[in-house]
Amino acid sequence: MLRIRRVLEEKKLLNLIARSSRTRWMSSSTEVMSFGDGSHGALGLPTSLIGHGMDAYEPTPVTGLPSDITLVSAGHYHSLAVTSQGQLWAWGRNHEDQLGRGLLYSRDTWNEPKRVEGLDQVQVNAAFASGVVSAAIGDDGSLWVWGRSKRGQLGLGKGITEASVPSKVEALEGEKIAKVSFGWGHALALTVDGKLFGWGYLADGRLGKMDGLAEASPLDSSINVVKHEVITQSTMEVAERLVLERMKKEMDMPIVWDPCSVEELKGVEVVDIACGLDHSLVLCRDGTLLSSGSNIYGQLGRANHDIGLFPVDISFPASAIASGLGHSLAICQVKSSNGKGDATSIVSWGWNQSSQLGRPEPENVPMEVEGLAGETAILVSGGRAHSISVTSKGEVWVWGCGRNGRLGLGSSCDEPEPIMLDSLEGCQVLQAVSGFDHNLILIAR
Repeated sequence: MLRIRRVLEEKKLLNLIARSSRTRWMSSSTEVMSFGDGSHGALGLPTSLIGHGMDAYEPTPVTGLPSDITLVSAGHYHSLAVTSQGQLWAWGRNHEDQLGRGLLYSRDTWNEPKRVEGLDQVQVNAAFASGVVSAAIGDDGSLWVWGRSKRGQLGLGKGITEASVPSKVEALEGEKIAKVSFGWGHALALTVDGKLFGWGYLADGRLGKMDGLAEASPLDSSINVVKHEVITQSTMEVAERLVLERMKKEMDMPIVWDPCSVEELKGVEVVDIACGLDHSLVLCRDGTLLSSGSNIYGQLGRANHDIGLFPVDISFPASAIASGLGHSLAICQVKSSNGKGDATSIVSWGWNQSSQLGRPEPENVPMEVEGLAGETAILVSGGRAHSISVTSKGEVWVWGCGRNGRLGLGSSCDEPEPIMLDSLEGCQVLQAVSGFDHNLILIAR
């Protein structure tokens, strides 16, 4: 009887990842809106509306999508949307075949949402993406990937760096995948029963101490120099250039080509995962929040700088986690502003070059975003240098870098503290996610 109950619980959680939302609003239509950087076509907006490669400074409806979208996902420069019928649509950057439509389509059509080819026999429950890879989870828990990655992010076996059509990750056969999260070159997958698998680039222990390998990355080897340059020159472009320069020095670091169980967490039940560019967050059932990978911006949130998965120095119980390029976010139970009982708010730490933490220093210490006091956050997402959250009231709050309209406030101004996106006032917001420089909003109609 206990075994049967466990199986039923697993099936329930698997469906909950994507289709629980379906049951709430599949009887009504939905609409996807986007805003931010349009240079890669990730906004899905027609050139007749904003011009080729132009930005959108306010939430704008994505045309050409079905009216039954139940879930959206943002890669670094492309976007994905799942329908209630289990179909997957994609648009945006396609240099690495991450749209699943082949390379025959001209760049002028990347901004046009189209169905991903090769998934006709798969009932898609959820979708996730990195900069160069896309992934879909079938209703049977299977994982399908496509795109191009020299860092083994596809997880299709040694030396396999390209998949022009969705390909099943055979190494995870028999596992029921609930969620996948991608970094720059690494990936984590969470199963319905709480097991954690990792693959790809493992520098800095961003996958934990896998196969006994845990090497430091050039990104952190000169951390003091990086911090000094960023602080004194004070521009996001400088910070990004330094990261990219050190990425080039990482070419010979070890790669895990097939998904492997994360050794440190065997026997530990995991409930949520989030990958930043080169760090990882793992939330365990017992409330422990772990971090690993690069700590160049303090994104690990811990004084312990050992390589591997170790607890974040956080005093608030977390219920959900998210990562931007170099900053970390968690929805936590905090003390209410009136001192009576607990409240739900967002805690942030890590890179704060453009105020993406939504609060002042210190950056490397997890602290509450006080600008959201009194609000109950239910969703949070991080971009390259901005953050976005949805509250229980259905309101969308944004903060951080406003360049290219990525805050949706009608300007390019940065916002050091959370500010409500009032253009969506009155909308029933179901989901909000960030790519590097663009955002997707799912609303009910």
